[in-house]
Amino acid sequence: MNDTLAWIVVGFVGQALFSARFIIQWLASERARRSIVPTAFWWFSLAGSAVLLAYAVHREDPVFITGQAAGLAIYLRNLHLIRSGFRQSPLSGDTGG
Repeated sequence: MNDTLAWIVVGFVGQALFSARFIIQWLASERARRSIVPTAFWWFSLAGSAVLLAYAVHREDPVFITGQAAGLAIYLRNLHLIRSGFRQSPLSGDTGG
């Protein structure tokens, strides 16, 4: 596999991970019969964003790099809050898990 094709695959894998988070959130909300954001949403956000950031750096795209890097900080902070015991979201009623 040549370098260009490998990076296209990396980009699509990152996009698939990033997109999967919405399916996870939707299914969890349907199961709970209310809008919630499960912890898996943040893990998929982090994984997808990290892979997409690597792709953006490879492509040398400053707009894409900035967007993905900013998102990483938010996803890491949410996971930290969940791990630290923050369990109730004032906006969604999320239990964090």
